[in-house]
Amino acid sequence: MRAQRTPADRTFAYGAAAGLAADLLIGDPRRGHPVAAFGRAAGAVERLLWRDDRGRGVLHTAVCAGGAIGAGLLATRAAGRSPAASVVLTAAATWAVVGGTTLGREARAVGAALAAGDLGTARERLPHLCGRDPQALDEAQIARAVVESVAENTSDAVVGALVWGAVAGVPGLLGFRAVNTLDAMVGHRSPRYLRYGWASARLDDVAGWPGARLTAVLAVLAGPDPRGALRAWRADADRHPSPNAGPVEASFAGALGVRLGGTLSYAGRVEHRPVLNGEGRAVEFGDIDRAVRLSRRVGALALAVCAGARLVRATTRGRRT
Repeated sequence: MRAQRTPADRTFAYGAAAGLAADLLIGDPRRGHPVAAFGRAAGAVERLLWRDDRGRGVLHTAVCAGGAIGAGLLATRAAGRSPAASVVLTAAATWAVVGGTTLGREARAVGAALAAGDLGTARERLPHLCGRDPQALDEAQIARAVVESVAENTSDAVVGALVWGAVAGVPGLLGFRAVNTLDAMVGHRSPRYLRYGWASARLDDVAGWPGARLTAVLAVLAGPDPRGALRAWRADADRHPSPNAGPVEASFAGALGVRLGGTLSYAGRVEHRPVLNGEGRAVEFGDIDRAVRLSRRVGALALAVCAGARLVRATTRGRRT
């Protein structure tokens, strides 16, 4: 007997594809973005709960991430058994949580400024992508920061969300984005958040693990130098202080034939990170566009993998019954 795919598996595949298409066509809204609304709500929770204490940070993470997951569950229940409503809901959730088009747009804006020799504009736009101190960076360092941001956010803003959407549907999409946003808000090692942000940072490490590995695999497959990407991933990923950024940045570095890592500065705090793909050359502004194109290929492949996994799972279940 032919296995019957469940409506949930079909609606995820169709909805996720529609959501990525919407992101490609219109990107993020300039005002009223759902992620920004979540950030404001999380900030309000922080103002109520903050203490220099891990327990309060655990509660903050549970309230905010749990609220996002709960909203996804309620929305899924409201859609009920209607395939059309489920597709629309999945598409809207996917569009809300992914950010590949805006990532590429902002990266290319910095690249265009560098190409025009306008270092001031490049420094002004860099904070749209990452939290480094732009005034201390020269052209090559800004280009490197952009490529690193494109690599890491391909995992955080696209692939990771699709992975958790494939696992848990709309609640997975919203929950992953909530966890990732909380990490960006409170997960860094500043005096205020060293204890309070511990839970958000650790949960983000766990949630981001599968998406980061899939991103690295797809960068190997989709990049211009698969052997270089695999070599850099295997040799250098574990040297990065982040368990998830390491595989992603190393595979992108090898695929593009450039060196990433090195000295960087966050809010006046200097870090000396290991060099990834030491056999590569220094990053140039032209590599920004190459990184964006690689990011888009990885995102498209991630959609195929995640949607396909849902359909394979349904087929396997059908055969068992």
